[in-house]
Amino acid sequence: MKRFSTVAALAAVLASVAPAEKRVLENVTLIDGTGRPAVQNAAVLMIDGRIRYAGPMSGLKAPDGTEHVNMKGFYVMPGIMNMHGHLGNTVGLVQDPKNFTVGNLTAQLTTYTRAGVTTILSMGSDQPLVFDVRDKQRSGRPTLTRIFTAYRGFTGKGGYPTTAMGMKGVPFEVGTVAEVEKDVAELAAKKVDIVKIWVDDHLGKEQKIPMDLCKAIIENAHKRGLKVAAHIFYLDDAKKLVSYGLDGLAHSVRDKPVDAELINLMKSKGAWQEAATITREMSMFVYANPQKLLSDQFFLSQVDASVIKALKSPEYQKKAASDKDFNKWPVFTETAKKNLKKLVDSGVKYSFGTDTGPPARFSGYFEHWEMELMAEAGLTPSQIIQSFSKNAAEFLGVSKDLGTVEAGHWADLVVLRKNPLDNIRNTREIEAVFIAGNKVK
Repeated sequence: MKRFSTVAALAAVLASVAPAEKRVLENVTLIDGTGRPAVQNAAVLMIDGRIRYAGPMSGLKAPDGTEHVNMKGFYVMPGIMNMHGHLGNTVGLVQDPKNFTVGNLTAQLTTYTRAGVTTILSMGSDQPLVFDVRDKQRSGRPTLTRIFTAYRGFTGKGGYPTTAMGMKGVPFEVGTVAEVEKDVAELAAKKVDIVKIWVDDHLGKEQKIPMDLCKAIIENAHKRGLKVAAHIFYLDDAKKLVSYGLDGLAHSVRDKPVDAELINLMKSKGAWQEAATITREMSMFVYANPQKLLSDQFFLSQVDASVIKALKSPEYQKKAASDKDFNKWPVFTETAKKNLKKLVDSGVKYSFGTDTGPPARFSGYFEHWEMELMAEAGLTPSQIIQSFSKNAAEFLGVSKDLGTVEAGHWADLVVLRKNPLDNIRNTREIEAVFIAGNKVK
């Protein structure tokens, strides 16, 4: 026993004095996500996964033993932080909680990672396994997309989205304040990163959670120091929820233009447009005529061949066009774009999200398409980059560790071959991705 203790102690000492991992990316153009101008001939020094220096080459003081990587002609930006996704439940075009396995979760995180998505906030459809993976990531240096989770979201008894494929039994279905209190306490005990509510009747086809229960969810979550975000569709619902103290709108208002009343409420209450999810609206009608997607090489590189085959089939396209509300979705999409632009111009805080993960909302590709749609809405490339970096980290409350390419932060980086400030589509030109300084293979 004594010998074992001595060996163990020696191993601990040797581990404590192991040489630090030191790497510097040199001669890059640095886009740090703060909104400051890009820095040419810059360097990013990473030690044990943290950024120790990010700025002009002239200010670099790399310690002995640093690996120097010349990346002249490349651009470094922050990793993409997606504030609205859903993890683990979908295989191909089928959603089922039984799919929430280590293998499927790893596969989806790998897809996100290779697309430069270094953080995902999973919004309310997770299984207990998510905590094991999340907590293991936080105990060390992850090599795949970082997980933040709402675990299980809230709806009313039989409410939307429980009738959607694979969603029955996934959210909490509450009918009383007492049930709300019990379920919020469970979420707090599991240390969720946010609380999610679905507040929608799916254009009158579903049951919507009563507003008094939404108010109780918000109040109980806030008592436990938890933020609350809501899936919304209607302007009137957004106003009521923000007046109750809702922290974030997890989708755009889509039925009407946002007005001064909502804008003033959001600014006075500090509520965020957490995610616009314009791609979510596109997914409601684009597959009736998917030729543009199917000719996009970046899309084809991100999506499984069996799914591509299904999307090409006349049967799938006919089914996509058969929705009785099919002609409304393009209108809702344009309303979402205009509302995002108006909120941003009015000074409402905003971040970035896509609602990727459910069938035909493709992880990885949709994040880059969302940026393109945000640009179509009128946001500048700098504003879009800030939405998924500085702003997203602020919304999550993790600005001291994540979000921007600055000293002290984890080295979650994307290296690009072209300048995203010239054209936001250049975020697709990925040369390398780093998570906690680990280069993704």
